[in-house]
Amino acid sequence: MAKDEFKEFKLVGTRPDRPDGLDKVTGRARYGADISAPGMLWAAVLRSPHAHARIVRIDTSKAEALTGVKAVITRADFPTGLTGEDWNLQENTMAGERALYDGHAVAAVAATSKLRAEEAVRLIEVEYEVLPHVIDVDDAIKPDAPVIREGAADATVPEGMPPNVVRYMEFGRGDVEAGFAEADLVMEKTYKTEATHQGYIEPHACMGQLGADGKGEMWVCTQGQWFIRKMCTAVLGLETAQLRVTPSEIGGGFGGKTTIFMEPLSLALSKKAGGKPVKLVMSRSEVLRATGPTASASMDVKIGMKKDGTITGARAEFRMQGGAFPGSPVDMALYCCFAPYKLKNVEHVGYDVLANRPKCAAYRAPGSPMGAFAVESLLDEMCRELGGDPLDMRLKNAVREGDTASYGPKYGSIGLVETLEATKAHPNLSIPLGPNQGRGIAAGYWFNHNGETSVSLAISEDGTAQVSVGTPDIGGSRASIALMTAETLGIPYEDVRVNVVETGALGVNEPTHGSRATFASGKAAVVAAGHAITEMCRRAANEWGIDPEAVEWVDGAAQPAGDNAGKFPPMTIAEIAGKMGSTGGPISGHHESVPDGVGASFGCHVVDVEVDPETGRTTILRYLVVQDAGRAIHPAYVEGQYQGGAAQGIGWALNEAYIYGEDGRLQNSVFLDYRVPVASDLPMIDTVIVEVPNPGHPYGVRGVGETGITPPLPAIANAIQEATGARLCELPMSPPKVLAAIKAKGG
Repeated sequence: MAKDEFKEFKLVGTRPDRPDGLDKVTGRARYGADISAPGMLWAAVLRSPHAHARIVRIDTSKAEALTGVKAVITRADFPTGLTGEDWNLQENTMAGERALYDGHAVAAVAATSKLRAEEAVRLIEVEYEVLPHVIDVDDAIKPDAPVIREGAADATVPEGMPPNVVRYMEFGRGDVEAGFAEADLVMEKTYKTEATHQGYIEPHACMGQLGADGKGEMWVCTQGQWFIRKMCTAVLGLETAQLRVTPSEIGGGFGGKTTIFMEPLSLALSKKAGGKPVKLVMSRSEVLRATGPTASASMDVKIGMKKDGTITGARAEFRMQGGAFPGSPVDMALYCCFAPYKLKNVEHVGYDVLANRPKCAAYRAPGSPMGAFAVESLLDEMCRELGGDPLDMRLKNAVREGDTASYGPKYGSIGLVETLEATKAHPNLSIPLGPNQGRGIAAGYWFNHNGETSVSLAISEDGTAQVSVGTPDIGGSRASIALMTAETLGIPYEDVRVNVVETGALGVNEPTHGSRATFASGKAAVVAAGHAITEMCRRAANEWGIDPEAVEWVDGAAQPAGDNAGKFPPMTIAEIAGKMGSTGGPISGHHESVPDGVGASFGCHVVDVEVDPETGRTTILRYLVVQDAGRAIHPAYVEGQYQGGAAQGIGWALNEAYIYGEDGRLQNSVFLDYRVPVASDLPMIDTVIVEVPNPGHPYGVRGVGETGITPPLPAIANAIQEATGARLCELPMSPPKVLAAIKAKGG
């Protein structure tokens, strides 16, 4: 489906086999925990059992005396004087004066075996002075709340605000109160979401080696090896160029492996152990207790609407905690929450709040799912109140090309209207519903990201090509980049190999985050291929004795651009490459940039549920994802991204949540208790790929990895409302909560 003329390609849009498939199904692929080295030591970490405590004394003497122990570190082994985010990263890696959350690292050991390291950790004696703690974001801003970090607020926070508010924002346009006065219906509600974890199957794992000379190596499962290098060197006071970081295959990240949590510990232990490599692999409990989940949120939303469905005014006030450190995604939640709709009068207010929880990390469109849960839930209620159709209401208010987004920028070519129309035409919407069943609809948005990007392409002697990229493949980017490169060069897909390389091989690359890999690395690869093509055309021109401008590249070969250029048979890429040693040397292409032309992405989800009125259990009957991909380079991967986002959103909506006890300790730190959806919880997830090409990319790409997790939360809440008559405003919508809501409605 296309908005404008849609160009057909030979390879782009096809579904070839994935290039990493054989390695992964045979076990040949090497993940973080698969890395080893001669003389390697194993690490283990001692973590705080308290949500908030002063560290009075640490005695490591018994651990140091244990046979096989080669190094023990505490915060005393780290450099001092760091400020800002560097200090936050260091403090989160290893607690200083205080442990700020349950699971906060306070010491680490390197020993000759994993069991010996774990034994040594148990011998470390720590004296704590337990301090008051606060877990809930609303409790954290009460006047009597424990102060987590004095003076942590930045310059945006007005005087007189609670000390746990560390960042404040306010933006909008128009006259919101006038917009509400113009409305026929004004509704206002508060919504809450609990923190959830990305739930990647592979735990964090790394091996680090650091010598006394300050030169080091690291092998790590990560979404961004340059970010790991930058953060580790900052935390440890090293020169950035002296640390080389090699990414492994990655068993899931979803945003949670874009930052550091324990990686500097392996390097610090290695240095103290005389430069021996040190391997550190987290347990599942450590992953859930001490690595970044998303934030929890408390959100007030007020919307005014006319009888015909026109939105006249909207206001959102969001409070989000990002753990014991600044950095909740409250800004992005505000940017995204009203983004699908044309609004003349809109106001956004946000508070970044500290709580005694682990430092949050990105989770697939960070902030957007929470904002959508609040806004899309309230819009659904208003449609029901006014008797309107939820899809028609969204179409009436949908942003189009040239409209100004609620948070400021003007939209270029976008596909929200096409997405909503494709949703409306889908047969799922005409399936009749039975007793205790309901259908929910919601829209969602993510703006995608560009970021620093560096790519290198080399033509081999036989005319095949290798592309070196710096964005780890977490969603099919190897295949997509190979398809675009092969399409550009005019060679078979199988003749292109895409390699994810270490930090010494390319210029800086931002991580695979923000739905940027296929867009940014793909665009850079196409430009790099163009440079190689220019050089190959020049060499063909030299051989023919004609001007390089008189040569064109068609179907993998150089040929005269017209009869006036001479009559020469096409010279294939294999022919040119085969004699490149005698015509000027290696043929390659490079491109480094922060690419422009990022395309916004919109989606719409429809879910049918059945709610058991006796237990409150919600069963997903049918699920539909409709989303604009710009251009689906490899449609099977795009569909997988749509389905994966929906599956994670279903878990977030119905089951997943961090559960803390009164002592501030996490109660569900294993997958048995932190329940992610399994196959039996999910139906087949239908997908529709809408294609409104992004003019900012040579093949029309929009990032697709994040938008898909945004609509499930409100779509399921809206379906439960239709099935039961009860509106749930707090996640997760677990059976006890649903049952209580049904009973409160008199059901």
